[in-house]
Amino acid sequence: MAAGLRLGPVLRYVDWNGGGRATVWVETDRPCTAEVRCADGADGETRTFRVAGHHYALVQVTGLSPGTTTPYEVLLDGHRVWPPADARYPASTITTPGAGGTDPLRICFGSCRWSAPPGDGKDPVGPDALDKLAARLAADPTAERPDVLLLIGDQVYADETSAATRRRLGARRDLREPPGEQVADYEEYTYLYDESWQDSGVRWLLSTVPSCMIFDDHDVVDDWNTSAAWVADMRRTGWWRDRILSGLMSYWVYQHLGNLSPDELDADPLYAAVRVAPDGTEVLRRFAAEADEDPARVRWSYRRDFGRTRLLMVDTRAGRVLDERRRAMLDEAEERWLRDEALADRAACDHLLIGTSLPWLLPPLMHDAEGWNAALCRGERGARWARFSEAVRRKADLEHWSAFPESFERLARLLAEAGSGPDAPATVCVLSGDVHHAYVAEPVWREAAPRSRVLQLTCSPVHNRIPGSLRWGFRFGWSGAGRVLGHVLRRHGRAPRPVVDWRRTGGPWFGNQLMTLTLRGRSARLRLEHAREGGGLVTVQEEAVTRGA
Repeated sequence: MAAGLRLGPVLRYVDWNGGGRATVWVETDRPCTAEVRCADGADGETRTFRVAGHHYALVQVTGLSPGTTTPYEVLLDGHRVWPPADARYPASTITTPGAGGTDPLRICFGSCRWSAPPGDGKDPVGPDALDKLAARLAADPTAERPDVLLLIGDQVYADETSAATRRRLGARRDLREPPGEQVADYEEYTYLYDESWQDSGVRWLLSTVPSCMIFDDHDVVDDWNTSAAWVADMRRTGWWRDRILSGLMSYWVYQHLGNLSPDELDADPLYAAVRVAPDGTEVLRRFAAEADEDPARVRWSYRRDFGRTRLLMVDTRAGRVLDERRRAMLDEAEERWLRDEALADRAACDHLLIGTSLPWLLPPLMHDAEGWNAALCRGERGARWARFSEAVRRKADLEHWSAFPESFERLARLLAEAGSGPDAPATVCVLSGDVHHAYVAEPVWREAAPRSRVLQLTCSPVHNRIPGSLRWGFRFGWSGAGRVLGHVLRRHGRAPRPVVDWRRTGGPWFGNQLMTLTLRGRSARLRLEHAREGGGLVTVQEEAVTRGA
């Protein structure tokens, strides 16, 4: 029987530095040779590798010409499997930037996509913004197309499964036993990606728009790595070890590999070991166990260059330092990597983008509440307050940058340094999601302001909901009364004043949404679009990011 395509193709890397290369990810139903063949003669092929009974390939395509858009097809053992015979979407294509480096760069980003299909014709969380983007691009070949899609957390929800997924889980184990209706192992993680990436519109979109990804907590479990006490509690359960190892293994296969350039893939010993093994499951499982036991041994963060725009996608989940006396969002090596990459060769960078699933700048009340909570958890007001505050931290998800006050301040200083001096980029933007609403915030520097415009751009969710009470809470968090309450909490926790102040310059906006940055030379503009029921994507905000643009 001929090999079949289970999932994909997913276009991941496209070379913006003139190398004419791309990578395309696929999952197949049996071992085979996967080939990507482009209409202009560019191509690539590779054998699949095996993990936990599933077969995958990341095909490196070479020979692409600058400034072209070329259709491609996928062949397995020489038989065409993509596009499907009954395709109702346009051909999947690979677009490369022009050789002159003058093309605008359009980066579309968002987070938090719960992928359950609608029941009875009505979507329980409203229209999916990625589906709406796919429909617009498919209907109009001349429509403005993103050059890259940044998915910055919660691509799958391991702890909030749909009715369809729960039926699959129930067919293989007793859901009355932990972890119940959450996923338990690698096989069940594959169900989540099936549900998310087999959506016909999203499948086509991911096949034709390159993507960069990073995990957040729901890719593993809500509140993942919120504190040392939380980790200890989870490790005492009977199901957590399989869950965390399977979460890291599946993330490596489905998301992380495609974040890497062909050169990085060629130099990656784990990728080489998995590919040469008859079955890479144990190799990958040992890696995941090491990553869980000693996060400093693994780097999930990465850098991507799009001409003169630099993206640093930062892991703010797996590599945390959780000792209450020295809590840090990033360990020392990770922080040093971020600093080195942010400050390297700034003359070659017009725009510096820091991708972090968790916002750096929050509504001020929320920021002060997290700083207050962190102070109490480390014992600032005694053991009873510490125990109470640990419970509050978990219940209220108090775990953003502001819950790691020293990390917050070091990031603020790094952004100011990166944005200062004659070689500073035009913009330094922190791109985030997580909080199920969108907003723009700008720091107010108490010392000399950097030359670059520094902004927090937050966009979430792509497809999820937020209760009315939380909408009210986020609005209140930005208000004057909210700031006053935050100051009270900060004083009670004996927490210092943040190294910067900030103001909200846009939002908050609620709904399923995507934000797009358009970068042309040293100018930048942003557009926020909402997915509307019975319609498409509707622009709700458009503004200049660079001063005077």
